[in-house]
Amino acid sequence: MKMKLTRRLLGAWALSLLGLTCAQAQTPAFPSQQIKLIVPYPAGGATDILARMMGQKFSEAWNVPVVVENKPGAGGTIGNNLVARANPDGYTVLVAITAIIQQPPLMNLPYDPLKDFAPITQIAQSPSMFVVPLNSPYQTLKDYIAAVKAQPATFNYGTYGAGTSSHIQGSLLNLQAGLDQVMVPFQGSAPLMNNLLGGQLKSAFVDSASARAHIKSFRALAVTGTQRLPLLPDVPTFKELGFHSFDPYGWFGLMLPAATPAHIVQKFSDEAMKILRMPDVVAKVEGLGLWVGGGKPDEFAQILRNDAAIYAKIIREANIKLNP
Repeated sequence: MKMKLTRRLLGAWALSLLGLTCAQAQTPAFPSQQIKLIVPYPAGGATDILARMMGQKFSEAWNVPVVVENKPGAGGTIGNNLVARANPDGYTVLVAITAIIQQPPLMNLPYDPLKDFAPITQIAQSPSMFVVPLNSPYQTLKDYIAAVKAQPATFNYGTYGAGTSSHIQGSLLNLQAGLDQVMVPFQGSAPLMNNLLGGQLKSAFVDSASARAHIKSFRALAVTGTQRLPLLPDVPTFKELGFHSFDPYGWFGLMLPAATPAHIVQKFSDEAMKILRMPDVVAKVEGLGLWVGGGKPDEFAQILRNDAAIYAKIIREANIKLNP
């Protein structure tokens, strides 16, 4: 009787093992089909360039097609929402930028950037700098602040538009230094830089990628982030000058829908880390005026939470509105 029971148990175990093996055999290894990288901005910009670079490397490593689809509109929210609502199977990936965590206090969104996405890693980081024209009389941020206070209602600063990083940073400077600079929005970096270099702007907050080509045509008074830029070693950080909340960097990162299986998120992260160490990739990223990113999924998730809290506080305290 005991032997029969043992045989039955062994038979049942063998059948279950066979069933598990068959199920595994029927589930293809990831990836087994085309992957889409969704860029929520037009073609040609830094986000698009980085997406195509990463897509090519993923395709070469995994031997599957990887295509970049540009889904611009509504400040990136159209493309973001497409990925948030996509099938969480790993075949639809978002190439996101900092704006995704700056927008919640400014607009009603159909998704939650901290709950509806699974962060993979940062591709690159982008410090910003506060600059004035090269012929400006102001040599330091202290000089500039003193001039603004001495001449009320006469100073402006250029930005990439309402609610962008440059607007948030300018509002923060106004708030902490007690300034009344007027924000002047532009559609993109090219017109902003043209107006700054042409003398129509007193100052501007510009990202390192946009600034790189013009680095000798203006004077930087301070930089964001936690360390000085190798390109501008003599320019202090805002933190060094006694200001706070200028620490977050702009970033470009990869995200998947929140319910994507953890092993797929990790596979993307592991491969991305290999890609970001390749010499040609490092050269490409740095050639854009950016810093190479990286980091594990949980590290990127922590950055998102920390930066979102900082930006929400600034937006609230500075009373920033998209349509003032």
